[in-house]
Amino acid sequence: MRIKGNLMEKYQSFEEESIMVRRERARKILSILKSSFPIPDISDLAKDPFKILVRTIISQSTSERNTQRAFENLSSKMPITPKSLAEADVRCIEEALKVAGLYRNKSVVLKEMSRMIIEKFGGSLDFIYSLPLNEARDKLLSLPGVGPKTADIVLLFCAEKPVLPVDTHVRRVSKRLGFVPKNEEKYDSIRARIEELYSPEEYFDVHMLLIALGRKFCKSLKPSCAQCIVNNLCPSRKL
Repeated sequence: MRIKGNLMEKYQSFEEESIMVRRERARKILSILKSSFPIPDISDLAKDPFKILVRTIISQSTSERNTQRAFENLSSKMPITPKSLAEADVRCIEEALKVAGLYRNKSVVLKEMSRMIIEKFGGSLDFIYSLPLNEARDKLLSLPGVGPKTADIVLLFCAEKPVLPVDTHVRRVSKRLGFVPKNEEKYDSIRARIEELYSPEEYFDVHMLLIALGRKFCKSLKPSCAQCIVNNLCPSRKL
């Protein structure tokens, strides 16, 4: 569904657009995206924060298709638990992850991360449910291979903490949509700018739908602006 008509005669720069106007535009964009893309059901996978953590690390610099293939390969070789990965021969992990990018490095990271989860947290990530957001985030960030995006995905997907993960698609799309200044590079600043436009209950949908928009229309090198379903609300659209 594409909105017809020019809803904004002149787009303002990020600095000129008020937060109220930006929020209204963001709400219209979210409404269009909800009617255009399905929101994935991750309820089964999200029951296990360790599986979400492993899958997210595998996904780094890897397409969604190959991420899924690598995760399924690994699942077929061993249980996805800290104990199994910590005790596994790293060559076995590598074999499973070959379809993913940087598979050798990821294999070492997964094994070491699993060992540290056992050593530091008794083999469980259940602290994400009981600790305040920032404390749980700091504990996750202390693990090898876990950066802000990975930590935030685990916290949002599994514990429903009020945080909106920013991956490469969310970063690119949010800048083009004018949600974030184009010269902003700090992860936490980008995240905060997007979060202030939506309610915490919407963070999961916003995260998934901005990714969907980025994959289908707002691609990195050749965005399909003419076909984009939100081009009438986008200050970066190519006329």
